[in-house]
Amino acid sequence: MCRNIVPLNNLAPAATDEECHDAALQFVRKISGSTSPSRANQAAFDRAVLEIARAARVLLDDLVTTAPPKNREEQAAKRRARSAERYEAIRVYQDAKRASRSSASA
Repeated sequence: MCRNIVPLNNLAPAATDEECHDAALQFVRKISGSTSPSRANQAAFDRAVLEIARAARVLLDDLVTTAPPKNREEQAAKRRARSAERYEAIRVYQDAKRASRSSASA
């Protein structure tokens, strides 16, 4: 799943139409393989974003849960922590790879 799309269900306060649009935009960018479509494809791209945003809004409005609403700030902090761990793991891997290359050439 695209890391930029965040879960929008059961948040306090509830997800906005803008958040649904942003998630739809990220989804369309991902599946189309384009962040900026050509002029020839712009209408199809925009239509897809609009339709997916509408579907997301309907989905979120129709979902029911007995779980207490999630705190937005706590959820954002968790995403930032996961991202920091992921980037640190990448940095450690790249450092180890550089070290092994330099020791092999020495």
